[in-house]
Amino acid sequence: MNCKDTDRMIPLFLTNQLSNKDMDKFLCHVNTCDECMEELTIQYLVMIGSSVLEEGKSFDLRKDLNLLLTEAKKKVNRWRFLYGFSYVAEVITIVSMAIILTMVVI
Repeated sequence: MNCKDTDRMIPLFLTNQLSNKDMDKFLCHVNTCDECMEELTIQYLVMIGSSVLEEGKSFDLRKDLNLLLTEAKKKVNRWRFLYGFSYVAEVITIVSMAIILTMVVI
């Protein structure tokens, strides 16, 4: 993923509209690219922070954004686990079916 793709995904990330696969790619890039992290911070401030401030509330930009990123990473990790588990389950099912068919034929 490059910076241009990441920049286009920022609004989708902030509105929780990324697929797990895209979110994984997005997080990997943002966590390694200072420019994209800065752009994410700016867009987060504009999109989320301005509405909070208009309500007269205060917020900690870094803390809130880090919490959002942490929750997204947890979601991606759960998705990876379930994806890997489903792959293993599928392989076990195929092998089991092959064994059963072999036993039936013999």
